[in-house]
Amino acid sequence: MSRGGRHTYAALSVFAAGALVLSGCSKGGSSAGDNEKKDQQNAKRQQASIKFGNAADSTGPAAAVPGAKTGGTLEVLQRDSYAHLDPGQIYVSDEGSLSTLIHRGLTGYKATGNDGSKHEVVGDLATDSGTTTDGGKTWKYTLKDGVKFSDGTPITSADFRQTFERLFASFINQGPTYLQQWLADTNGADYRKLLPDGPYKGKHLPNSILETPDSKTVIFHFKTPHPDLPYALAMAGYAVVSKKGDTKEKYDKAPLTTGPYKIQSFKSGKSMVLVKNTNWDPKTDPIRNQYVNQMDFTFNVQYEDSTKALLANSGADQTGVSFNNSVDAGNISQVLGGDAAVKARTVAGYQPYVGQVNINQSHKALQDKTVREAIAYALPITPMIRAFGGSSAAEVAGGFISPTVSGYDASFDPWGKKKNPGGDAAKAKALLKKAGKVGMKLTYGYINTPEGQQYSAAIAAALDKAGFNVQRQDIPAETFYDQIGKVDNNYDIYHSAWGADWPSASTVIPPLFDGRAIADGSPNYSHINDSKVNADIDAANQITDPVKSANAWEKIDQYLAKDVINAVPTIYYKQVQIAGSKVGGLVYDDVIGGIDPRRLYIK
Repeated sequence: MSRGGRHTYAALSVFAAGALVLSGCSKGGSSAGDNEKKDQQNAKRQQASIKFGNAADSTGPAAAVPGAKTGGTLEVLQRDSYAHLDPGQIYVSDEGSLSTLIHRGLTGYKATGNDGSKHEVVGDLATDSGTTTDGGKTWKYTLKDGVKFSDGTPITSADFRQTFERLFASFINQGPTYLQQWLADTNGADYRKLLPDGPYKGKHLPNSILETPDSKTVIFHFKTPHPDLPYALAMAGYAVVSKKGDTKEKYDKAPLTTGPYKIQSFKSGKSMVLVKNTNWDPKTDPIRNQYVNQMDFTFNVQYEDSTKALLANSGADQTGVSFNNSVDAGNISQVLGGDAAVKARTVAGYQPYVGQVNINQSHKALQDKTVREAIAYALPITPMIRAFGGSSAAEVAGGFISPTVSGYDASFDPWGKKKNPGGDAAKAKALLKKAGKVGMKLTYGYINTPEGQQYSAAIAAALDKAGFNVQRQDIPAETFYDQIGKVDNNYDIYHSAWGADWPSASTVIPPLFDGRAIADGSPNYSHINDSKVNADIDAANQITDPVKSANAWEKIDQYLAKDVINAVPTIYYKQVQIAGSKVGGLVYDDVIGGIDPRRLYIK
């Protein structure tokens, strides 16, 4: 899943999963060594599989948050507005956080404690996490009694058939594609051939693929085993859509909801108001709470502005929070080194996201490997770490697999960034001269945020020093991933960040680098189509032993970073967040990769 405006676990993916949980306090006075050790321990913990819960685990209501009470209005300060509200289009982290409040699917991630560190996959709208008797080729789900959309319409299997079939329509092009590919038994974008127009021209998936024998039963039939299906179905991208209320493209701005909140108003780029969904029944929901009466969102609030407002802690900001804004670089030392009162309303975590500078392989000039090597050596990582707030917010990446995912190799550093994060301009310039491309123009598309402006200017200067002629072009944060996700985009290089959709590199390498998936909206942002990579992906997907599988994915990861060089790994993300003093239930959640909105209440 992309990291907001970045991709995570089942945003829950989504979402991109996770974090090292500091249980509502900052890193305080611990030494740098202690913090690094804690980071490593918590990242290792996140590599463990999350268990599938049974019917008892899937029964509501959700566990009460200690000390919680109902009522009040929560102020939510967000940098990025929401480009997509249609579940099928949700695949970035900020929209994923919102989806925990408004959307529900067959399965979901349930926190099993109060510190956000332990979870299980349970039945959400389904009675359990799914049953299979043939190793994952056939999965059966039964819907709970009493589940409804926000307009009071009962949720039935017909709605889920609509939900899954509409994913094959061409206008759904921003969300995850695991389920579609599994149903079609194919890789890449060929899955659309199974049902080219979705359900909108009267055609449907046959019962041999998707079966809905009655109003409460959904059965998936795959040609090959997919034991990870409960993880995939927990993604916001597979949350239910109303058959009766499906307005196709218009659904993206005004969806019917199924979670504890519904959308009272939404003014893109300006504001949103969520109010309680009176047709949500807590007895059916083991995952979410509904404490706050109303949530008032304000968009275009930069990290610095939200940090200063919440630090000041006056007026409405006392009941304020941001679901996704980090503490900005200029204030992070004050937040982490502040007094006890500030620490009590601060959370921090190790996220699963890995940043990368994509080198657009659709552009012929960048198909020269020597040019790509020059870019890789020249790129400085220090400006990115500085822009986000130093070592508390990020660390230098070696490969594309996060420390939170099995297969991570801490020693891998193909371009020497861990030893020399400032880059090597001299080596890069020598390579560019060898290629006969000194003075080559590079169009650099960057996200138009204060952080993006800061680090992109420094990166452009470093590339210029290495002999390139860099032209920067800003891209609005709200539509950043939509723009770089176009195959025919005008940018030569651009930064993105991706987090695992569940604890496996199978949700990192294929989405980002399978050449058969190149299409508008695909997260293969570098447009790499390497026959060896594609074949190695197919082979790795067949490995069932988790240790051997992790090793196979890491080999592909290293081949891509060192030999293909279609992208350059930049940073592993961390997150520090702060809330107003009257916000209760504040926890950093591993799966969400940030504050858990489902627990919040007004003190």
